[in-house]
Amino acid sequence: MRGSLGKLDEILAEEGELIVSRRGRAIARVLPLYQTRTLPSHADLRAQMPRLPSSADLIRKDRDARG
Repeated sequence: MRGSLGKLDEILAEEGELIVSRRGRAIARVLPLYQTRTLPSHADLRAQMPRLPSSADLIRKDRDARG
């Protein structure tokens, strides 16, 4: 790690994290300070959900039922 301190930002950008070990045991984890994280798409989750009636339809039915 000491020899690659100049390239640390490149390594972190490529790998995402760096595990520092001593004698085969992990002793530290180096992470980028500001990690860009993409938000997952929920399109497939929304596709599995049943379609519900719109609130306008529910309100209209409720008002019609009251007279």
